[in-house]
Amino acid sequence: MLTDKDTLQLSERNISENQVIQQVAQLKRGTKYVQLMRPATLGDGIMRIDEEVKNMMTAVFEADKEFYQFTKFVPASGAASRMFKDLFAFIENGAETNFTDIFFAHIHNFAFFDDLGTAVKRLYDNNIDSLLQEGRKVDIVKALLLDEGLAYGKLPKALLKFHHYEGFNRLALEEHLVEAARYATDVEGCAKLHFTVSPEHEQFFVETVNKLKDSYEKKYGVRYDITFSCQKPSTDTVAIDINGELFREKDGRLLFRPGGHGALIENLNDLGEEIVFIKNIDNIVPEAKADTTIIYKKVLAGLLLHLQQRAFDYLEMLDDGMVSDEELNEIADFAKNELMIEIPDFVKGYTAIEKIDYLYNKLNRPMRVCGMVKNEGEPGGGPFWVKNDDDEVSLQIIESSQIDHNDPKQEALFQASTHFNPVDLVCGCWNYKDEGFNLTDYVDTNTGFVSNKSKDGRELKALELPGLWNGAMADWITVFVEVPIETFNPVKTVNDLLKVMHS
Repeated sequence: MLTDKDTLQLSERNISENQVIQQVAQLKRGTKYVQLMRPATLGDGIMRIDEEVKNMMTAVFEADKEFYQFTKFVPASGAASRMFKDLFAFIENGAETNFTDIFFAHIHNFAFFDDLGTAVKRLYDNNIDSLLQEGRKVDIVKALLLDEGLAYGKLPKALLKFHHYEGFNRLALEEHLVEAARYATDVEGCAKLHFTVSPEHEQFFVETVNKLKDSYEKKYGVRYDITFSCQKPSTDTVAIDINGELFREKDGRLLFRPGGHGALIENLNDLGEEIVFIKNIDNIVPEAKADTTIIYKKVLAGLLLHLQQRAFDYLEMLDDGMVSDEELNEIADFAKNELMIEIPDFVKGYTAIEKIDYLYNKLNRPMRVCGMVKNEGEPGGGPFWVKNDDDEVSLQIIESSQIDHNDPKQEALFQASTHFNPVDLVCGCWNYKDEGFNLTDYVDTNTGFVSNKSKDGRELKALELPGLWNGAMADWITVFVEVPIETFNPVKTVNDLLKVMHS
């Protein structure tokens, strides 16, 4: 039962009562697992790019980019606390591990070393090497992570120094500025970037960009158009307690929790941009090692432009309605063989008008071309053929949390996956009439994930919205392409910054 105070809370967040009803039903039902049909593999859902196609798609991108609006979209709201999980544990218990051994053995190699040295000097009137000799390693980590030092433990990854250069160091955010200048710049020399940020960090982002912008514009001969957005309060979700009742704070107010990164489909939709590059904040390398990444960004974008233009040409024909049987077969072959759209056998029995309507609806959707790397044991999602509630089979990026691991057949299919999702997407968000799609129309709301959490010592069930590139894009046209492993260099822990590609 919702009280008048509850209704006021909902209206403050622009959340309807119906949304709450649906969320509670989903929380009670639990996670609705996907039905895997088979892993997407090379030749069966994943396209291999040879040298000829690579050159061709790069040429398409370079020739046609002047006709499109590009934006680079970077989810950057998460704090870096998980990056330092092992170091936080070290502060708590002082127990040295293999992780801390590596960290301290190579501490001079981190891009933040000089800043850390300054913080150590200010806090302890000493230097890092002296503290190491005295065995005061916990003090060094405190200077790195806690508020009185560099506060790296609660800053977003975007604002941490990732890479060391001769005479200077770069934040993760700066590397994205460099990348954008190399592939997301329009004919007028404008590079557009959009960062999703948390409200508490937004001002810090704005100040940092204002400080850096001029020097990067001069260095790369571009003009940056950089915008920010925060996750909307309307995408927060309610929780339930162990009795299935709405979870309430001690003062009786409803508890709302952030809906997870799937909520960012709203931010992407509000952006209204035509072609969007999506890439995680931590998957960047120093400029000298970025050539392969830049090339394959252009390849993915070129392929998107090529496929999208063909789809648009066919949509014009279908819209006109004067399509021969031969042309309908040609469109169906394109949809099946190049856009990887599964067309059921029963469509063959449709009348011409029904086929036109069916193909029009299949082609008139947002499109994404997604880079996939060979699976080398990284945790996370991958590409699969999946059957939905309507018995339609489509290509999807699936996370481990969406799988029923207690089902031996589903687990075997999950383990048979050959490729991994590095979050390397190029998205076409406008239709053939130059109108923006309403991206929220293409979300599979059933793919939200229910997890067990606690608050103030009380257990609760929490709901995460369908992930941005999982359920939030479930009904997009999806094309998977194999890209080199060199394009995937995430920084999940601070020691990842010591890897060859980051040094």
